[in-house]
Amino acid sequence: MQMKDHDMNHLKGIYLAPYMQIATSLIGKRRHSGGNMFRHQLDTMSILIDYGYIDSVLLKAAVIHDVIEDIPDFNHNLILEIDSESGLVYDLVLEVSKKEGQTKSEFLRGIIEHGSMRAKTLKCADRISNMISMGFVTDPAFIERYCDETEFFIFPLALEVDFRMYQELIELVMTRRKYLEDSGYLDRKKEAMAGLHRH
Repeated sequence: MQMKDHDMNHLKGIYLAPYMQIATSLIGKRRHSGGNMFRHQLDTMSILIDYGYIDSVLLKAAVIHDVIEDIPDFNHNLILEIDSESGLVYDLVLEVSKKEGQTKSEFLRGIIEHGSMRAKTLKCADRISNMISMGFVTDPAFIERYCDETEFFIFPLALEVDFRMYQELIELVMTRRKYLEDSGYLDRKKEAMAGLHRH
């Protein structure tokens, strides 16, 4: 969807640079698929813009959405003192951050049941970015687990948020599952399971 002039003018007025500066503290955090967590923050924001979301709180939160979860003892005042929206941005980042001691499934179920529409939208864009990067992951068990998690927890969010995101996620899961099939992983897994049942 091509950006209209009024959208461009709206984006021009969003105070993003200080949020990007905070996100650069994620440059040293490597990703399973290569690259680093800083790039993933901006990628998530670009996916939102690609789908036509130009809500300033949502885009600012996208730029720093992993900071609290991935940086131990992060000073949250660095966010809160940025601008008049930073309180809302901080609350949204907290919503999409897994709490200490919380399992991944508890965390995602919480977003499905109690998450704000912004949190659900951000989580869908985040997962699209993660699923695209799955194309560079060569650990089949990790890919399978991630696809299962996406189907179980993220599909319901995407259905509620944006059907186009849901369609992209289905396509991404299908291509990853095809990779698991083509690589022979699923056949090997079946054989291993059959072997276990025989003993």
